[in-house]
Amino acid sequence: MNVYDLFVKPYETYTELQILLEGTGTLFGILSVYFSIKKNIWVYPTGIISTVIYVYLLFIAGLLGDCMINVYYTVMSLYGWVLWHQNSEDNIHVEVSWATKKEWIISAVLFLLSVFLVMVIYYYKPLLDNNFVSENLQYGFHHLDWANWMDIFTTSVFLVGMWLMAKRRIDNWIFWILGDLISIPMYIYKGYGITSVQYLVFTVMATIGYIQWRKNFKQNNPY
Repeated sequence: MNVYDLFVKPYETYTELQILLEGTGTLFGILSVYFSIKKNIWVYPTGIISTVIYVYLLFIAGLLGDCMINVYYTVMSLYGWVLWHQNSEDNIHVEVSWATKKEWIISAVLFLLSVFLVMVIYYYKPLLDNNFVSENLQYGFHHLDWANWMDIFTTSVFLVGMWLMAKRRIDNWIFWILGDLISIPMYIYKGYGITSVQYLVFTVMATIGYIQWRKNFKQNNPY
């Protein structure tokens, strides 16, 4: 499989609007990660623009897990925006810290709940695909491919990362890095070449974010 098959051929069936929206969503997604590295509250308005666009694109593509996580991103971005605003001295930047043991337990619970919920949705996916007409439908997981299973996993990983980011915890970057690495080949397989490049950029930026937040925490807490 060559570059044309990976990044050009899938777009032959897309409308110009779909390509424009994906490019715009990618741009604002990268801006959002940039602002998060800087601990800048603009991470949220830029992120909301990106996630709303991807809710639409992923819904029409039938990628329900990814669609759900972007709905969650949008809601959590509003929640995080409020928290960051309340904990910012200049209404722009915030201080960060490591997650507590209690927050790690909550993260584990959120992850498991997310896995369960997304699996339930995929179990009934034939019903959604058939416009809620249940006649002669077979439910189950037999229709899932490896990308769908990875979608279930990454949806849950990103959910935890988003929650920890809203809490301003350095640990959030660990989940973003893991999810981003998995998403690169997954989105190539799904035919979203532009988005796969976005996740490659996200992986690099998330690594930088982890280093920067940890360094900043050490500077503010030398002992």
